[in-house]
Amino acid sequence: MTAFALVHGGWHGGWCWQLVQAELAARGHTSVAPDLPITDPAAGALAYADAVLAALPAGEVVLVAHSLAGLVAPLVAAAAPVRRVVNLAAMLPEPGRSVDDRARAGQRMTRRGIGRAQQVHDDGSTSFRPDGAVELLYPDSPPDRAAWAVARLCRQHWRITAEPSPVPAGPTAPATYVLCAEDRIIDADWARAAVPDPVELPGDHCPFLARPAELADLLVSL
Repeated sequence: MTAFALVHGGWHGGWCWQLVQAELAARGHTSVAPDLPITDPAAGALAYADAVLAALPAGEVVLVAHSLAGLVAPLVAAAAPVRRVVNLAAMLPEPGRSVDDRARAGQRMTRRGIGRAQQVHDDGSTSFRPDGAVELLYPDSPPDRAAWAVARLCRQHWRITAEPSPVPAGPTAPATYVLCAEDRIIDADWARAAVPDPVELPGDHCPFLARPAELADLLVSL
């Protein structure tokens, strides 16, 4: 039996892993899916990591970090017994540099134009327009499943991408990168250049919704 810590990305919550958790349980494994403080404008990477650490069970875990959660996975792995990090369609941090500074210097991890599907609020947070969320996040999901997820998306605050990354230099645990081949959020060219020999999974940015059984099989195999 393996214990998994499933960490969501931007705009989502722990709810997004429900189908994968059921698939893992059917295979004899346990999992937790904490909520990150994405609606807190003061929360940066350290606060995100604290939320994950507070939810971890005793003993070793496999840490699965989706999308934005890739920015905090090394912090969690440095503070807890993490057997392996699985970066699922994830952004990757660079110690001491912010995501925003890297993007301004030409190192973009996300595809251009995704902001057109979002609304920017007066407090600096962003939210997805429903049609934009389906188009970019959930194009492979059944319509009822996509609608269920869209109704649960939250506003996302962005201190985590504006602050210099506090992650430690050097690897903190063995890591595997899972690239989603038809991802409309993460730039596949960037991922292939940044990570040697990524594992490729068919489909969109959110396989926990579109193909939960296939994702669970992959996680168990890793």
